[in-house]
Formats: sequence, C-alpha cells, structure tokens
Amino acid sequence: MTFDIAEYTETAHRVPTEDVDFGSFGELPLSDSALRCLRYMSDVESHTICYLRDLLVTPSHKDPEVTAFLTMWAYEEFWHGEALDAVLRAHRVNADYGHIRHVRLAQGFRDRIAPIEQSLAANIIGEDFVAVHMSWGAINEWSAHSAYAMLIEREKHPELTKLLRRIQHQESRHLAFYNSQARDRLERSERARKLTRFALRRFWAPVGSTIQPKVETRFVLDYLMGGAEGAKHISRLDRKVDTLPGQQGLELVSTAVGRFGVGPKAVQEQPQRPGLAARLLPEVRRVVESARVAVF
Repeated sequence: MTFDIAEYTETAHRVPTEDVDFGSFGELPLSDSALRCLRYMSDVESHTICYLRDLLVTPSHKDPEVTAFLTMWAYEEFWHGEALDAVLRAHRVNADYGHIRHVRLAQGFRDRIAPIEQSLAANIIGEDFVAVHMSWGAINEWSAHSAYAMLIEREKHPELTKLLRRIQHQESRHLAFYNSQARDRLERSERARKLTRFALRRFWAPVGSTIQPKVETRFVLDYLMGGAEGAKHISRLDRKVDTLPGQQGLELVSTAVGRFGVGPKAVQEQPQRPGLAARLLPEVRRVVESARVAVF
C-alpha cells in the first residue's frame, strides 16, 4: 500500500464551507446532545497543533515524508475546528479563540511535561517509535471517522451532514497515510510490532479523553457509541485494529471505551484519579520504564 505524499501536499485545503447554509440551524437546530458532541470534537480538532508539538520532539521529525504530511494534516485539522465552531456559533454557543485558549490552559502542568515525556521515551526507543506514532494515528482517524458517521446518523440534519461528510473525506486521506506508514513499518520490524502492541494496550485511550473531563468523554462516547448500533461501530473499529500487523486480538477500542462505561465491555465504576503531586513522579518513572522494556 502506498500513499502519494507529493499529490497530498499539492491538494491539501481548508474544508469548503461557502455553500453550507449555517442559517438553516436557526430553523432546524441540532439537539443539545449533538452540540455537546460538536463542542468536544471542535476542542479535539483545535488541539491538533499541541499534538504536533509533542510529535516533533520524537524521531518522527527526521522523516521528510512524515513531516510533510504532518504540516498539511495540522493545516486541515485547524479548518475542521473552525468549521465545527461555525456550527456552534450558529446556535449561539461560544466558540472563539478565547475558548481554545481556556482548553489549553486547563491542561496545566501535565501539558508542560508532555513533550518531555514524549522526547524521553521516543528517543530512547529510536526509529521504531515511528511505527507506534503511525499506528496510533491510524486508530485515531478510524475513531474520528466513525464518530462523525454516528453523529450524522443521530441528527440527520442535511447541512450538518454536508459539512461532516467533507471533513470525513479529508480524514480518510489522513487515515490513508497513517495506515500505509503503519503497515509498512510494522511488517518490516518485529520489534516495532511488539513495541506498538505494548504501547497501544498500555496507553491508548479514546480520542480527546486526555484533554477533556471524564464526564464529557463519557457523554460523547455514550451518545455516539451507546446502544446496539454503537456496539457495531465499536466492534468494527476493533476489527480494523486487528488488520494492523502484530496487533490482532487486542480488543483495543471496546476495552478503552468500556472504561468509560460504554459498549459491550462497559465498566460502571471508575477509579478516582490521584492528584497531580501523587501522579507526577510515578508518571515520569512509567515513561522511563516503558522505554526500557521496549528496548530490551
């Protein structure tokens, strides 16, 4: 499987919104639940530049194809956030740079040490870390695409559908790159397969859950992935993860969303997270230990 990075860099663009009738939301508004989901999705899309910051301190930045993709990926994701914010503003929901600043500041000290964690673990691990990054990206893109599909199905609003289909189209191109890179790197390295399996099983969580309160993640997952139809999407995502070399049988998505009380593996009781002071040293120790285990 190959991906034409030159063609992608030439054709990457902001998601078109000129013909979206945002005024129609005044006559046919979205449900409160959908607006809550869009708020969450917009926050995630707008946080892409922060994820990019963390990735540029890892070996991924040495590969020119990867950095060419990431440049255009961040550009398109920025406009996804802007497009979703336009829908929110049509419903008189606050959606401006002040809100984005609030989300970023709310990450606190944990956000400041994130690049250090990434750099420490990734550079100890070396080139095989890129396989983890690409696999992680593919799973996140599968998840995002599925979430947009479920929101389209839940709301059945023609203008929202038009906009989200366009975002999905761009997400599909992002997925094609991540998927191509992940498969290639996993197929040629047993160490990369083992490292990726370890990292996914230990650390992967639903998109946005690291920057949003648990109650918001739980709500969005339940609204989009709850019930019988949602369970089908969860199962489909697990099967897609199974197609990545060396990642079969993880039940990754069902296990992760189950921790938020959603899906066939739902866990109702959530453990209380300790405070930052209690987490900080064990967190740094975990990163160092996971890197050591991965190397040896």
